[in-house]
Amino acid sequence: MATPPPLGLYIHLPWCERKCPYCDFNSHEARDIPEAAYVDALLRDLEDELPRAQGRTVDTLFIGGGTPSLFSPGAIARLLSGIGARLPLSPDLEATMEANPGSAEAEKFAGFRAAGINRLSLGIQSFHDEQLRALGRVHSADQAHAAIAMARAAGFDNFNLDLMHGLPDQDGERGREDLRIALSYEPPHLSWYQLTIEPNTVFHKRPPALPVEDTLADIQEQGEAILRGGGLSQYEVSAWSRPGRECRHNLNYWSFGDYLGIGAGAHGKITHGDGRIERYAKRRQPGDYLAAGAGGFQASQRWLGVEELPGEYMLNALRLAQGTTLSNFEKRTGLDSQVIEPLLDRLASRGLVEAHDNVLRCTPTGWRFLDSVVGEFF
Repeated sequence: MATPPPLGLYIHLPWCERKCPYCDFNSHEARDIPEAAYVDALLRDLEDELPRAQGRTVDTLFIGGGTPSLFSPGAIARLLSGIGARLPLSPDLEATMEANPGSAEAEKFAGFRAAGINRLSLGIQSFHDEQLRALGRVHSADQAHAAIAMARAAGFDNFNLDLMHGLPDQDGERGREDLRIALSYEPPHLSWYQLTIEPNTVFHKRPPALPVEDTLADIQEQGEAILRGGGLSQYEVSAWSRPGRECRHNLNYWSFGDYLGIGAGAHGKITHGDGRIERYAKRRQPGDYLAAGAGGFQASQRWLGVEELPGEYMLNALRLAQGTTLSNFEKRTGLDSQVIEPLLDRLASRGLVEAHDNVLRCTPTGWRFLDSVVGEFF
């Protein structure tokens, strides 16, 4: 490709204090985290990734988990320093880290900021203790409030509040109140999404009592109005922000950009110079990952076939409110947009997408049935 896509770096820290009953992420409960050994392993993993990076500059990095804020600021500083010594980093690098609002983690926020993290994502979920207990969260509503204040005091002017709705026994007023409380802090970014019951979770084995459909629709409709009234714009299915505060790392995912992945269970996607696109994943179990030597971190790898590219691209791009452009589809996949025109015509005739002036996006109806729309491209 003449111009490769932007490049991000995802880093997975897999440990948490307690596994939440709704969580299907690669996370593992642990009291004693081998953080020094794990940072060593991450940097060895990154060494293996350098050929994939092809000397390109990393524009964004995202440290996810698990609960990354269980690590010490010193470990994060050593990690970021090691990354910078191995890869060229953009002068305006967006460096995001997920953090739990628990008091012990919040006390580290200033240290994380000094280490080089400039964007914090706080897993608030709710400002009501009853809902937090039902979700198995280890923090309280008071700790959530305190964490936001501590993030601001630590110098984080760019942060995200992560909220869920449709929680066990949640009524419409409580769902709306969570949003009003969040907006009182004038967050630059807010992730807001409905709780879903995923396979291989405690909630899947023992489902909680969730709100009925009418209540869910009420929370969704009135919640969107509250967020718009609070000055936030929806730019993705579950993401709202103030102008210029969109999560650049996630935007890169959704526009079919490239990203390296290091850490237990991390995934990566790379476009090579010949136009071929590679997806890969690392060993999931922390013990296996820590024991891996050079060249041994990868668990799976595959090259995307031409027939997969439309679906792989639309899986992310149609999540965006503004949609995508057909020219970007061609640039990122190497395909002519004519290959999807018959399908676009069929979807448009059903009122699910609209395509004109080079722009392709879901209609409001299409967005409500996004999974079905995207499935048509595979």
